[in-house]
Amino acid sequence: MKNIVVIGAGTMGNGIAHTFAQTGFKVNLVDVSEEALQRGISTISKNLDRIIAKGNLTEEQKAETLENITTFTALSDACGNADLIVEAATENQDLKLKIFKQMDELAPENCILATNTSSISITKIASATKRPEKVIGMHFMNPVPIMKLVEIIKGYSTSKETFDAIFEMSKTLGKVPVEVNDYPGFVANRILMPMINEAIETLYNGVAGVEEIDTVMKLGMAHPMGPLQLADFIGLDVCLAILNVMYDGFKNPKYAPNPLLVNMVTAGKLGVKSGEGFYDYSESKKIKKFTNDDLESYGHEEDLQPTNCLDDYFVYQDKAAPQDVTWGNAWLQQSSNYQKFMNDYQKGKSYTWTTFRKNFCPLTTS
Repeated sequence: MKNIVVIGAGTMGNGIAHTFAQTGFKVNLVDVSEEALQRGISTISKNLDRIIAKGNLTEEQKAETLENITTFTALSDACGNADLIVEAATENQDLKLKIFKQMDELAPENCILATNTSSISITKIASATKRPEKVIGMHFMNPVPIMKLVEIIKGYSTSKETFDAIFEMSKTLGKVPVEVNDYPGFVANRILMPMINEAIETLYNGVAGVEEIDTVMKLGMAHPMGPLQLADFIGLDVCLAILNVMYDGFKNPKYAPNPLLVNMVTAGKLGVKSGEGFYDYSESKKIKKFTNDDLESYGHEEDLQPTNCLDDYFVYQDKAAPQDVTWGNAWLQQSSNYQKFMNDYQKGKSYTWTTFRKNFCPLTTS
């Protein structure tokens, strides 16, 4: 196999295209708009620069990698000579079925059709084609150029020939392929997503705050990234979609997404990609801790705009208190306070500092 088509120039798609191209494959990258394609190529270029900065790539190799990628906005123009098509579109079953029907109609007879789905049934996706024996799952991990794992998922009708070809190809990419059977969430997300959902449940029930939960998992369980930060990185909409697939597939309440996750996605707080999730990533909304001096200049009666960032709280060192005290995070630990605050937030309500402190910030010693 020499000619690869990647559908989708987003986070996963451009990472997959990057990986194939850097290994020497010719890649046709397809997306619906030139703007999306240019963003994808820009991301690939920046990621290659990072590899160069670490001394693991030359400028000549970067140029060769980028030369191996051709962009298209029409699938019909991209897949005429394809040996393998990898679909990396949004994690939506109906969309994937539609794309696979098109892939099947346009691709050469011997072309293998792969999906980067992280949870949706390979057997279901294959049902949209007339070549189910050539449909397989290639679930790369994010960020694709760095992460070694690829879950190779066999559908009910996936042939041994198809499986063996993709398994060996994954090794040529420098990846470690792992054989997985076709059940909702496969292995990675069947274990990861309930953990993330439980972290959200822990926050929702007021057991601890965002940073506290992540700190426990990083320092106590040796996780390189806390579950809430990881959820932001993955995309809260993606987490919700995967949990819904598992909940629908298993009918087990342990996979039911937490209401807080549902509300955040509905509100457009999707994590890093939207600038805000459990953490705030926008330059204009960095978390600020207010000291007594800050408050003097800030003004006790100046309006405070409620925020949807769960760890955006105010710290106030009260001169009248016998010791430093913390205002603010306590309301996060009381779901009734949190719900009231969010209801007000959705109505666009603002507060003076005095009212905010009275309603939401019970005095707690630090």
